[in-house]
Amino acid sequence: MPQLPDDLDAVAVRRWCSLALEALGRERAEIDAINVYPIADGDTGTNLYLTLESAAAAVEAVFAAHETGATAPATADAVRAMAHGALIGARGNSGTILAQLLRGMAGVLADGGDAAHLRLALTSAADAARQAVAHPVEGTVLTVAAEAAEAARGEDPDLRTVVTAAYDGARAALARTPEQLAVLGRAGVVDAGGRGLVAVLGALVETVTGQAPVRGPRTASGNAAKAPVTVDGGSVVGLPVGGTPVEGATEGGLPAGGPSADGPLDCPEDGGAGPAFEVIYLLEARDEQVARLRTRLDALGDSLVVVGGDGLWHVHVHVDDAGAAVEAGVEAGRPYRIRITHFATESGHDVRVQAEPAQRAVVVVVPGDGLAGLCTEAGATTVIARPGEPPASGELVDAIRRAHAREVVLLPNDAALRHTAAAAAEQARTEGVRVALVPTRAAVQGIAALAVHEPDRGFDEDVVAMTAAAGATRYAELAVAERQSWTMAGICQAGDILGLIDGDVAVIGADVPGTARTVLDRMLAAGGELVTLVLGEDVPDTLADALEEHVREGHLAVDTVVYRGGHQRAPLLIGVE
Repeated sequence: MPQLPDDLDAVAVRRWCSLALEALGRERAEIDAINVYPIADGDTGTNLYLTLESAAAAVEAVFAAHETGATAPATADAVRAMAHGALIGARGNSGTILAQLLRGMAGVLADGGDAAHLRLALTSAADAARQAVAHPVEGTVLTVAAEAAEAARGEDPDLRTVVTAAYDGARAALARTPEQLAVLGRAGVVDAGGRGLVAVLGALVETVTGQAPVRGPRTASGNAAKAPVTVDGGSVVGLPVGGTPVEGATEGGLPAGGPSADGPLDCPEDGGAGPAFEVIYLLEARDEQVARLRTRLDALGDSLVVVGGDGLWHVHVHVDDAGAAVEAGVEAGRPYRIRITHFATESGHDVRVQAEPAQRAVVVVVPGDGLAGLCTEAGATTVIARPGEPPASGELVDAIRRAHAREVVLLPNDAALRHTAAAAAEQARTEGVRVALVPTRAAVQGIAALAVHEPDRGFDEDVVAMTAAAGATRYAELAVAERQSWTMAGICQAGDILGLIDGDVAVIGADVPGTARTVLDRMLAAGGELVTLVLGEDVPDTLADALEEHVREGHLAVDTVVYRGGHQRAPLLIGVE
């Protein structure tokens, strides 16, 4: 059993994220099933899970950077990573609000993790989430967050007392949500987003007390005991004390396990037909631009939630004109990771429009916008891995779904994504998609594999050909040393240019052109017919011209192809095949 923390330090934050992810993993199907407000797409639990997965991965990355040191990361680093990871990985309305809740907490916990700071953090989180929603509605996760913060108020200096009070307050608020939101009362369920927040707070209780909280009294059959809740002036709906959905439905209502939704918190309670598109994107923009963006998007549609700060924002809105929503983001700053979902109204509920699936598709992870465009032109579905922001398994699963094919070839293009990609492939297989994972370790290997892809031949034959092409491609990249360090090529100093061949430092140089020439010579010494160069955003075209000439003069019969990678981590990627 881990040592119980006296305050929320980095280790405790790490354990909290891990336990919260486990809790949402256990409960996400049930949370999906009870989401009845106000549209029916049944993914609140999944969206919360994927958002928390991104937050936990960001915290793990902070610890990985410190694994050679004697001490754990600073608390501020851990909580800020948690908030940033949730922001960039937020899914749906529920995930977007959870990201803002974690951001609100992080802003306070970065200064301290004792009981007093936690009280302030809970209040800050509830206030930040409410301000992020254009038109808040009671009986939602916003209410649960506010009641948790209120219950934690007081002077008790014990961290465990504060955490337990917040959890108990959240549970009590969750049980009252059917009284506050009529659609929940008719369906006989509690708010799905609020239930997810209760699970996250329950994980915090387990982190600081060492004991998982008891959700409610149990009957002899093992089910949660039901507590009557009065709804609509007298009708009684049986609701479990811990928030477990009730089987069946109230008269005239929706079944508790039936249609569900992760919809806007600001739509009419009658759940009428809403806008046709859900638009989500990350946005790099100044605060004053975001204020104007909120006003414009609010006029375009509903379900508007804008969270973030410090130049990076997550935008979520439902609109009829998806192009106008994206255009508004372009005017405000630089939108990316744009996701648009088209809804069609059917029987009063929104459902996703699905065409007949294609036979085969390729999903590829790329390090920059330039390669994303190249791969898209080649017919692939792309996932951009921006510097410091590796995609989570949920993002890869989402890309596989967007590809909408019976067979999918997945190219992770990064050795560090091997387990993430494998998890995504396994999840997609459970949904009936045949997925082959080609273990590409670099973007240039993915380009080589995509070049030989032929969707008209047999699946196994295609996968073998793509795997062979990737395996025959040696890869290298240039990087800038951040500090003095031992490498396989000797000791490097901060600012040195490192040439990594097949993942290992092989060359230490003083500048990019000279290091690139040395790396090319070493790679071509073993033979090769084609050199691929992928230039970073700030690398001039003159470098590509010089390297092409160098290859032409020193290595006869070797061709060179050059691509622009856009905003990527490495100034130069090299492939030799």
